[in-house]
Amino acid sequence: MQPAAAVAPLPATTSAPTAEVVLTVAHVSKSFGTNHVLQDFSLTLHRGENLVVLGRSGSGKSVLIKCIIGLLPIDAGTITVLGQDVATLGHAALDELRTKVGFLFQSNALYDSMTVRENLLFPLRRHWLAARRGQEEELVRQALADVGLPDTLDQMPAELSGGQRKRIALARTLILPPEIILYDEPTTGLDPITAREIDQLIRQVQQKYTTSALIISHDMNCVRLTATRVALLVEGRCYAEGTYEELRQRNDPTIHAFFE
Repeated sequence: MQPAAAVAPLPATTSAPTAEVVLTVAHVSKSFGTNHVLQDFSLTLHRGENLVVLGRSGSGKSVLIKCIIGLLPIDAGTITVLGQDVATLGHAALDELRTKVGFLFQSNALYDSMTVRENLLFPLRRHWLAARRGQEEELVRQALADVGLPDTLDQMPAELSGGQRKRIALARTLILPPEIILYDEPTTGLDPITAREIDQLIRQVQQKYTTSALIISHDMNCVRLTATRVALLVEGRCYAEGTYEELRQRNDPTIHAFFE
């Protein structure tokens, strides 16, 4: 549904980090017919930070993340990932870029017919990383250790709990390993205790690998526990940016509605 009125974005409350920019979304628009999902949306992700894009359900967060990795074409603007304009890349170049960008799907996207080991080996073999062929078992075991599930090698996804499947999906994301991780609603469908464990794991991954992460969420606990910085998506635009505490203290009804 098209918004009734445009919302003027608010300025960020903090100066931009000095770290290298690894992802830029500049004046991006994306529509599906008359449904204007993104309208002149802009943000930057810096190396080593966890940037959460916060918005209500149906606000366009998942569309944004799919545009970033080239699953959906944009209508206007530019998306630059690790110095490359995504819209200009051919299939082979885009495939190569994706080896540097991990994507944790909301649904986990594990292969039900494969064991945990086979699920983790799949990205290594798909991208034919010759330098890693002799290290496959070591990489699988290290990835599982990183997510706290070293003894699940021969289990099937159906034998795992929802939280365990989320951890295995993250292990598969880490196995290449990525410079950027895109998390699509990482705590959706999880009980509060398991969700908190996933939030803590996201921070641990950031600290161990110095990854840059873009986290799509409407879970305020996830935002509070994982975010270095928060970008608020309202009516297709980046309405405001800042730390969790800075936004929580803003005297603005649109922002305050998220923190009630």
